[in-house]
Amino acid sequence: MNTAPLQSWDGAEAIFTFADKPAVVMLLLLGALAVTVGTIVVAAVHEKHAYSNHK
Repeated sequence: MNTAPLQSWDGAEAIFTFADKPAVVMLLLLGALAVTVGTIVVAAVHEKHAYSNHK
């Protein structure tokens, strides 16, 4: 039972939307980095606060 919509990969192409715009790629990278670091900082502050209340 083959339910795949594609029968072959012949002619398949990749589209890189921001390949010619390195500033957009850098902006996305910096945004992801900010979200990651922000999450770690908020989690650390929360854990420190929760630990001090648990004593």
